[in-house]
Amino acid sequence: MAIWGKIFGGVTGFAVGGPLGAAVGAALGHAADTRTLLQPPTGGWSERWAARARPDAGGAATFIAAKLAATLGKKEQLYGLSCVILSAKLAKCDAPVNRHEINAFKARMMAPAENMREIGRLFDMARQRTDDYESFARELGNAYQQDKQPLEELLAILFAIARADLAPDAPLTREEDRFLRRVHTLFGLSHGAWDRAATGRARPAMAEEDAYTVMGVSASLSNEALRAHWKTLVRQYHPDIMAARGATEEETRAASIRISRINAAWDVIKRDRGL
Repeated sequence: MAIWGKIFGGVTGFAVGGPLGAAVGAALGHAADTRTLLQPPTGGWSERWAARARPDAGGAATFIAAKLAATLGKKEQLYGLSCVILSAKLAKCDAPVNRHEINAFKARMMAPAENMREIGRLFDMARQRTDDYESFARELGNAYQQDKQPLEELLAILFAIARADLAPDAPLTREEDRFLRRVHTLFGLSHGAWDRAATGRARPAMAEEDAYTVMGVSASLSNEALRAHWKTLVRQYHPDIMAARGATEEETRAASIRISRINAAWDVIKRDRGL
């Protein structure tokens, strides 16, 4: 079976199961491999369709595979496909892909050796076109709305690939910077996530989402409202103020622990928002 048969078969077969999944995967894979996936029906479309729409069977195949994985709830398959596809498109967006970028991709692609040939072929096909990357980033961002850490890790991988052929202090190319900023937006990541991915820093012990929970507020609050709420909490739980109110030793100790968590959460939020 050719590569698209394997990809489609893996996505549909695992998700649907049985003969139906295998049949759908084989049919889509064959259509992509024979480049008939986007072939217009006789007399059905305008004869100038190809010139206007710039049909791309390989690009359509990658997106259909990703869309199938997203629709069928197979986040792991979607993540794996998108990781390869976005890496390839980033590497190509500013210039021909070079050996430094390929080595950076291989070093971070934790895949069994027996799968690297198919991954390499997918990478080669994905880099043939770079103006369609937003569709893949959007699908992945939607799938991982409630779990941002894998998205942040992928953004860090993309940064590493972008910097692979640069001097240590050299800036990103304009095309790579635009690509990464757009992916960051489509992933729905925070300001702090961008800074960590760009500098290679680890994710904080307290995630941004948890910090808002500790503060007892919504992430939609404005910077001014958050700062005011933090000050209110400090006044409410500061041990000295608690003691002045006649709190017991146990209550004062609990307040000290609470104010430590509140201040830690506020520090995370400040870094996250660039305050």
